Amino acid sequence: METLMPMPVVPVEIPAPVFEVRYMSLFLPGRGVAFPCDAKGAVNLDALSERARDNYLFARAMVGRETAAPLVCRSALTPG
Repeated sequence: METLMPMPVVPVEIPAPVFEVRYMSLFLPGRGVAFPCDAKGAVNLDALSERARDNYLFARAMVGRETAAPLVCRSALTPG
């Protein structure tokens, strides 16, 4: 009978998002939501949790009613 050897676990670094799209509240200064995106503001919906995806779609739908137009910014989590 053959003995199986365990595969070594290799840690993989996942880079922090470089850009984020921000939807700021029109009525509560300093409040808003931000989501990881590319340099053009495209959000990968498949990479978001269900709750984050719902929040993103709500913020996007509320532009001009609850949130300001989206801003694409360098992520605050980006090192350097």
